[in-house]
Amino acid sequence: MPPWNTFVEGDNLDVLPTIGAEFGEVDLVYIDPPYNTGNDFAYADDIRAGAGLTRHEAWVAMMRPRLVAARDVMSERSAIWVSIDDNEAAHLRLLMDEVFGEANFLAQVVVNLNPKGRQLGNGFATSHEYLLVYARDARRTALHASSTETVDERDFPLTDPDDPEGRRYRHLPLRNTNKKFNPVTARTLHFPVWGDPVSGAVRTVPFEGAVEVTPVFGDGTPAVWRWSRPLIDERPGDLVCRRINGRGGERVDVFQKDWLDRDHRGVRRKKLRTIWLAEEVGSTDTAVAELKEIVGHVFESPKPTGLVRRILGTMPDDVLVLDFFAGSGTTGHAVALANLADGGTRRCVSVNSAEPTREGSNARNAGYATVADITRARLRAVADVVGGGYAER
Repeated sequence: MPPWNTFVEGDNLDVLPTIGAEFGEVDLVYIDPPYNTGNDFAYADDIRAGAGLTRHEAWVAMMRPRLVAARDVMSERSAIWVSIDDNEAAHLRLLMDEVFGEANFLAQVVVNLNPKGRQLGNGFATSHEYLLVYARDARRTALHASSTETVDERDFPLTDPDDPEGRRYRHLPLRNTNKKFNPVTARTLHFPVWGDPVSGAVRTVPFEGAVEVTPVFGDGTPAVWRWSRPLIDERPGDLVCRRINGRGGERVDVFQKDWLDRDHRGVRRKKLRTIWLAEEVGSTDTAVAELKEIVGHVFESPKPTGLVRRILGTMPDDVLVLDFFAGSGTTGHAVALANLADGGTRRCVSVNSAEPTREGSNARNAGYATVADITRARLRAVADVVGGGYAER
């Protein structure tokens, strides 16, 4: 069995083109690149403001070839997650659109990594960062934006005796409840359907026993459906017609069966929201404590393993993971923990440069001359404590 963790020391721009030949196509990329807070970039291809570029332009110039190189080694089913803060979030979004295509944008997640807020400096006490999520190809990605952690089965009280899997579901109105969407703003989604409140059947054409149903808001004003005619024709089994008591008395309406999904193991899942709280995924403080326990307090702002484990949970358990800004080695640590927990066979390739640690820092005082030394030490310790093996290239 190949090791769960492999570490490669070197400039990621040089290493990335070699990844495919050595390890195969990458299924999941997670990176936590420099946030461009004013410090120098530790890369040989730096383009400085002295060359006529602003600080933001120089950062984008550093990131662009690395993202292109990452895209070139990613599989059709792959996805990439990038942590970033407000310094470069807007520029990164445009850059990711350029490299991966606007159509492959999946989400911008807000992550509450500092619940107390940063108290230094003026202005607001910032308590969040972002995750930008893109697919290599949104039509083929294996990413499932759901989690077992957020499931409360009480939210899904219904079962269908005809469903062979015995899945649970809840009813959601098929009409769009947001009044911004109405026959004026979404004209093509205002049309009649036919439903039988006895059998529950719904169709886009009349049938025996059915009554005509048009979408209306609770006050009786015209509304629109959330589904188009072709989608209703494609998934009639996911709709049900019912009698309900509205403001104006009893009426017939159409509902979607919102299923409590299962993954390939039969484990129930629920869609992930786009705001992740520290109590769900950990914080910078918990990340520092995790790292301290295994190699010491040698990195100022690592990411918590809980954050990366949630990301891992959106993909199959056999993915090849790549982190080419590996920092303290959180991604590799999270992969080992995930494999230990669910029996998965994920592999992780972590890439980091020999960036010198700061003179007088905890890392330097602990004997770590470079950030790569920290990555290496953590992944070795993970292999000793968690298992899964460790290799270097």
